[in-house]
Amino acid sequence: MWTRSELKENAKGKLKGFYWQAFLVSLILVITGGSHNRLDLGSSGSSTGTTNGGGEFTLEIALFAVTGVLVFLALRIFLGYILEVGGRKYFIELSRGSSEISYLLNFFDKQYYKNIITVLLYRGVYIFLWSLLLIIPGIIKMYEYRFVPYIMAEDPDLDHKGALNMSSEMTDGQKLDIFILDLSFLGWFFLGALFFGIGVLFVQPYYDAVNAELYQKVKARA
Repeated sequence: MWTRSELKENAKGKLKGFYWQAFLVSLILVITGGSHNRLDLGSSGSSTGTTNGGGEFTLEIALFAVTGVLVFLALRIFLGYILEVGGRKYFIELSRGSSEISYLLNFFDKQYYKNIITVLLYRGVYIFLWSLLLIIPGIIKMYEYRFVPYIMAEDPDLDHKGALNMSSEMTDGQKLDIFILDLSFLGWFFLGALFFGIGVLFVQPYYDAVNAELYQKVKARA
């Protein structure tokens, strides 16, 4: 069994001497959408645009918005997914005493690239479909599949069924505790947000390191 205080103390110890390296990895994960914490840089749902007198978006603006969304999704899937798994690999190895930043780029190898994208795409689609039932089922599935990128970081040949099932087993009976662990970071992220949101980025390596420690614990239990 694990405790929040144990995970946090372990993470702090592992970050000593490697904080700025971990900061760079976490920053890349945030930028490419691979962070567990989706509130890092504020809501991406707000937008501004020029409207006509009736308050309707022009066709040009609508097309521009759709194009922007498609480009973002393409970058998230074909670049972000690979960096997400590489980032989790970095923090897993950091928790074991290794700190090679090259882990971040490990999975651009064509041997793993397609399979990792496929597995994480299945994860994303499943979470999205469950979210359509109401937000709570989607959140539950998000926690259930939380460790899929970590699992792929250690076994990039695993298919989507194996990765999703393994994450489900690891989080069985743990989801509420993991949710409470996330809540324990709200104060840190709130303080970070006071500094124009930039401070949140400096908390992120700590949060990512704690999640890697958590992965090690739940993996051993499973």
